[in-house]
Amino acid sequence: MNKKITAFLPYSESSQEKLISQLRNSGLVENIFLLSNKKEKEINGCRIIIIKNYYSTETSRIIASNASSEFILIQVEDVQISLEQFALQRFLNVAENTNAGILYSDYNELKSEKFFPHPLIDYQFGSLRDDFDFGSVLFLKTDALKRAIESSNMDFEYAGFYDLRLKISRTHPLIRIPEFLYDVRKIEVEGKSEKQFEYVNPKNREVQIEMEQTVTDHLKKIDAFLKPENKEIDFYESSFPVEVSVIIPVRNRIKTIKEAVESALTQKADFNLIVVDNHSTDGTTGILESISKKNKRLIHLIPERKDLGIGGCWNEGIHHPLCGKFACQLDSDDLYKDENTLQKIIDAFKKEKAAMIIGSYILTDFNLNQIPPGIINHREWTEENGRNNALRINGLGAPRAFYTPIIRKINFPNVSYGEDYAVGLAISRDYKIGRIYEPIYYCRRWEDNSDAGFDIEKLNSYNFYKDQLRTYELLERKKKNLSA
Repeated sequence: MNKKITAFLPYSESSQEKLISQLRNSGLVENIFLLSNKKEKEINGCRIIIIKNYYSTETSRIIASNASSEFILIQVEDVQISLEQFALQRFLNVAENTNAGILYSDYNELKSEKFFPHPLIDYQFGSLRDDFDFGSVLFLKTDALKRAIESSNMDFEYAGFYDLRLKISRTHPLIRIPEFLYDVRKIEVEGKSEKQFEYVNPKNREVQIEMEQTVTDHLKKIDAFLKPENKEIDFYESSFPVEVSVIIPVRNRIKTIKEAVESALTQKADFNLIVVDNHSTDGTTGILESISKKNKRLIHLIPERKDLGIGGCWNEGIHHPLCGKFACQLDSDDLYKDENTLQKIIDAFKKEKAAMIIGSYILTDFNLNQIPPGIINHREWTEENGRNNALRINGLGAPRAFYTPIIRKINFPNVSYGEDYAVGLAISRDYKIGRIYEPIYYCRRWEDNSDAGFDIEKLNSYNFYKDQLRTYELLERKKKNLSA
């Protein structure tokens, strides 16, 4: 049998013994290279290569220059791996039949001596997130890798793998095998990770800059890059009953809705509050009815439809005849930081002449104690390139506020996850989005809120949906550029 695979693994003397044995005994592997950032003890049947950073462009070049076989297996995460029966043959067969540039597969994760399935999601045209989950093993077509390296015009310290897979995606399909082809056990020694190559902190500014450079170059190559040109906004094209409306979609939040409403009603601005009560059954409706009788600023709206997600509730709010010139988000779990939040947003709209304003928030527990990572301000956004870089990240921040005439034209998709990201991308295609980088919002995490503890199936469905949104947006932007 021809040896068609070269393997590259992070060096780990204690954890790689089984995988190395499987690779050697497969009859398919020509060479095994162990990558380390320091001189290590030799392991029988393997060659050690000293590298600086596992995820750099330089390391990708080293891998390409040492691969003489038709295919490459790369372990991209420093974990303990065991291949399933005939896994290498399966990777090889699919690679030969599909001309895939990169293959990846589902896997099993070993926790407390039990195996738990970890399915992944299919790669799409819009799968531009730099944190897209490929699992721990990539199976690459060597020629695709080498061509991608040859076309590189930038050297990255942190974004090398990200740059590599975007380049390969322009010439070859990236294919998921929906089968569990290997098992993963995280490496722990005395409660601490043994990993040599930790993923770098995504909040590191240098990392963000490199990732942005990479995706910007990719967007230019696929004709989806947008120049920093914005349509003008006329804030006086229509008259409105108030300057700003706070919109709260809610269903069964008896524990938090009163505090959220009070947070809105203390604002010092020309505003009203539209709470779209999506047929609550836990007492939330009674609380809202009681408050609305005492405070006429609160408009308690119960939709006729019973098929609305969060996006559909937003549409009810923005199309209400009493909606203000600007519509500002407040989740039923959360609070404005102080009584000046709305006025700061109004001032930002007028200063920035933007169609959307996004603030910054503090992540807290239920009692407003700050929890990691603390302040979320999305400083990777820039006025010059934010609309392009938005396709790389998985969210745009909070609180979000919209110029009502424009959001009424776009409307929200009737879903309960990603609806805000969808309209943010659509707005950024043509209009300016302004930012407030000081915290003006408390985002509370507790056991029952909508972002707490997603299981893998739900997380996958959400990520897949957001990748679909990016796909739609990329196609729209390509169309926009073609007609320009």
